[in-house]
Amino acid sequence: MALKRMDNVGIVVEDLAATIDFFRELGLELEGQGKVEGEWAGRVTGLGDQRVEIAMMRTPDGHSRLELSRFLAPPVVADHRNAPVNALGYLRVMFAVDDIDETLERLRTRGAQLVGEVVQYDDVYRLCYIRGPEGLLIGLAQELS
Repeated sequence: MALKRMDNVGIVVEDLAATIDFFRELGLELEGQGKVEGEWAGRVTGLGDQRVEIAMMRTPDGHSRLELSRFLAPPVVADHRNAPVNALGYLRVMFAVDDIDETLERLRTRGAQLVGEVVQYDDVYRLCYIRGPEGLLIGLAQELS
């Protein structure tokens, strides 16, 4: 069997509403929201009886999704949000945008902070990393024509 697609990237957050608002401002659409709970869900994650509020955010092209999760039980046990860019494990999610400067201006109203600076790679891309809600590391890329 062949791989069909990447379905979503999961991010655990404390403030689900603020994180939804941030990603809406970026341009993602809220596809759905609800609770996942019970013994069956814990068998998938290995956490036992769990209760989680989730929100599924979809990119405008409909091909990519972020699953935002807020754990009600069991409690969160580790926090990797402020890990440096060279930390092991999952690092960031990168989004392609039309105008990196305009996007940064909008996201700053939602608390986004530039990690380094906006740089240009040859005549191909303008790129930057930002810290979004709760310190989440997010990449922005503007393709240059």
